[in-house]
Amino acid sequence: MTKQDLIRSASELDLPQKEAAKEYVQKQEHLVLLINKTMLARPDIKELAGEKNIEMMKDNHSNHARFIGSILEYYNPEVLVNTVLWVFRSYRSRGFHQNYWAAQINAWINILCQELSSQGLEKILPLYKWLSINIPAFSDISEKSLIQTPLNYDIS
Repeated sequence: MTKQDLIRSASELDLPQKEAAKEYVQKQEHLVLLINKTMLARPDIKELAGEKNIEMMKDNHSNHARFIGSILEYYNPEVLVNTVLWVFRSYRSRGFHQNYWAAQINAWINILCQELSSQGLEKILPLYKWLSINIPAFSDISEKSLIQTPLNYDIS
C-alpha cells in the first residue's frame, strides 16, 4: 500500500457530524486522562514506548486528541495521512516500538466505546477503525521513509 492508497482510502470515510466532533472535543481532556491511565497500567509499557519515553507518550496522547478533534471538525484525508505518517516516523526514531500503535489505538477504541454517546461513537468509531486497520501500512511506509531519509535532530 502506498501513501496515495491511504489518502484514497481515507477519502472514502464518512465525515463525522458536527455534533459528534463537538462531543469528542468537549470530552478530550477526560479521554486523555483515561488513555494515559490505561497505557500506564500495561506491564509492557516501557517496551512499547521506550524506557525514557513515558512523558513523550503522554504528550502524544494529548496531541492525538487535539489532532483528532481538529480532523473531526475539518476533515482532510491528505492532512490525516501525512500527519499520521509523520507521527509514526518521529516516534519510531525516538524508540517507540511498532506494537505501540496497535496498543494505543485499541485502547482509544475501548475508551471511546465507554465514554461517547452512541450517536457520537457511530460517527467517530469508523475513523479509529480505519486507523487500526491501516497501522501495518503506516508502519511499513514510515519505516521505508526512515531508512531512505532518516530524521536528523542535530540543529547545530
